[in-house]
Amino acid sequence: MENIQHDSQHDSQYDVVVVGGGPAGLQAALTLGRMHRRVLLLDSGSYRNDPADLMHNFLTHDGRPPAELRALARAELATYDTVEVRDVVASSVVPDGDRWSVGTDDGPVSARLVLLATGVRDTLPDKPGLAGLFGTVAAHCPFCHGHEYAGTPVAVLGSHPHIGRVAAMLAPIASEVVVLADGGEVDDANLAQLRSLGTSVRTEVVAGFCRGSLGGIVSFASGPDLEVGGVLVATTFAQSAPFAADLGLTLLGSGCVEVDVMGRTSLPGVYAAGDLAHTAATPMPLSSVLAAAAAGQAAATACVADLLALDHGVLAPV
Repeated sequence: MENIQHDSQHDSQYDVVVVGGGPAGLQAALTLGRMHRRVLLLDSGSYRNDPADLMHNFLTHDGRPPAELRALARAELATYDTVEVRDVVASSVVPDGDRWSVGTDDGPVSARLVLLATGVRDTLPDKPGLAGLFGTVAAHCPFCHGHEYAGTPVAVLGSHPHIGRVAAMLAPIASEVVVLADGGEVDDANLAQLRSLGTSVRTEVVAGFCRGSLGGIVSFASGPDLEVGGVLVATTFAQSAPFAADLGLTLLGSGCVEVDVMGRTSLPGVYAAGDLAHTAATPMPLSSVLAAAAAGQAAATACVADLLALDHGVLAPV
């Protein structure tokens, strides 16, 4: 969508600026547009699921390329007169009296509320070749990608405390599950779990990954290579944008923004949805396209309720 310059008088009419054009931000903009709220969506063009060829576990969209979903969503948003989309990076979010000013390369835009949907950034274990497989042969979510490895050997990289649980989830899917301890130690409880599953453990240090006839080949510092259909890997992640820190939002142990069930952050007037946020009741966000979209809808609903309270004294029901 073409970027358009806007004057400050036009910008002052926004009810909500949504920062982020992934599923959470797109759904938030759709929900706000359907309520005839003046909303601006700022899309940087960078998304957490960029490495993935296809997305899964989303009713009616299972196996659809992420870019195709975004294009469909953009086309739907274009039918709502009060929704505007700009392909531009947001550089800052700062309070401006009783409003918010969001900095962009096109100049600042002003809104009554801000909804952050900027997501997180994954960091993979430092193993040669792994990044080239990530999103297809290698993945971090068995719900999103496990089925695609059905009937093949699947490796689980790491010796973290959840290794037994991940192996158990994959057991009905894979022809066999192999834990790659990568020189680490698997604790007794996990070892017992893995033995009960018939899961083998390769203790050698993993030297690297490359593509193979089944999907991928794991090489080790010593010992034979292992050919697999898929690799499950735990990533570490961090906020993709600096706004949570800049605004002093309350963060959880996961590094994500703490929100209530409707996406309200610790700072009135700022909302968050998608992978960058979750409630204190869960240890981490439910990282899926469908869950992110649902969170965007909830946060947009809260925005509408809070605007009603501000404008008409209508108590927010959510």
